[in-house]
Amino acid sequence: MTIRKALTIAGSDSGGGAGIQADLKTFQELGVFGTSALTAVTAQNTLGVHGVYPLTAEAVEKQIDAVLSDMGVDALKTGMLFSAEIIEAAARKLHEYECQNVIVDPVMIAKGGASLLQEEATEALKKVLLPRALVVTPNIPEAEVIAGMTITSEEDKKEAAKIIASFGPKNVLIKGGHDEGTKTIDLLYDGKIFHTFLGKRIDTKDTHGTGCTFSAAMTAAIAKGASVRVAAQTAKQFIQAAIEDGLYIGEGHGPTNHWAYRQRGGN
Repeated sequence: MTIRKALTIAGSDSGGGAGIQADLKTFQELGVFGTSALTAVTAQNTLGVHGVYPLTAEAVEKQIDAVLSDMGVDALKTGMLFSAEIIEAAARKLHEYECQNVIVDPVMIAKGGASLLQEEATEALKKVLLPRALVVTPNIPEAEVIAGMTITSEEDKKEAAKIIASFGPKNVLIKGGHDEGTKTIDLLYDGKIFHTFLGKRIDTKDTHGTGCTFSAAMTAAIAKGASVRVAAQTAKQFIQAAIEDGLYIGEGHGPTNHWAYRQRGGN
C-alpha cells in the first residue's frame, strides 16, 4: 500500500476552521497523510482574528527540513505566510528540496477583514514563491492585489489570470466565491487554455476557511496523482459539500463541514 503524503506550510487557527487545522482535516478526509510547518499562531474564532503571533523564519525552516529530509511529500501547499522573511525562507527550502507539486494559496485577508499578510510580503510572494508554484489559488480580492487590477467581470478575471501567470506559476485558479449571482465560477488558466468550474451559491455566512480547504483538497488530489484540472474539480466538489452541509458553529462566520464530502461518498 502506497501512503501519499502532503505538507501544509501555514498558520494555526485556534477556532479550527481555517489554516493548518482545516488543511490537515482535508488531507485526512481525502486519504492523504498530512504534515505541517507552522508559520504563526492566531487567536481566532468565528467572530474574527484577535491576535497574530508569527514564528521566526528559522523555526519555519527547521520544520520544513524535519518533514522533507525524513518523510518527503507528494505535494505541498502554502497558506498564511505573514511576512516577506517567512516567504523567502519557505521558497529557499522548496528550491533546496526541488519540490515540484507546490500549491500556493496566497492568504492575505481573513474572513472578518483582518490582514494576514504584511504589505511588503506581496512583492516577495510574486518574486520568489509564485515561480515555484504548480498552482496558485487566489480568491478575487487576492487576485486583484497580485495582478494590480480591479475584477468586475469574467473578462477581467481572465486578464488577471494572465497577469498572475506572468509571475511564473504553471497554473492560476481564481476562485469565484466573491462572484455576484446564483453561481460561483472558478477559473483555471493553464497558460494556454481557460477552464471553468461551476458551483451553486449557498446562502450562508458559514464560509470560514473555504480558501484553505479548497487548496488543501487540490493538494491532496495532486498528491494522489490527479492532474491539476481533475484536482480542481475534486476541490470544487469537496468545498461545495462542506458549505452545503453546514455545522452552524459560533456566532460569526462559522467553519465548513470537512467530513461532508466523505459522507456523500466522495474519496
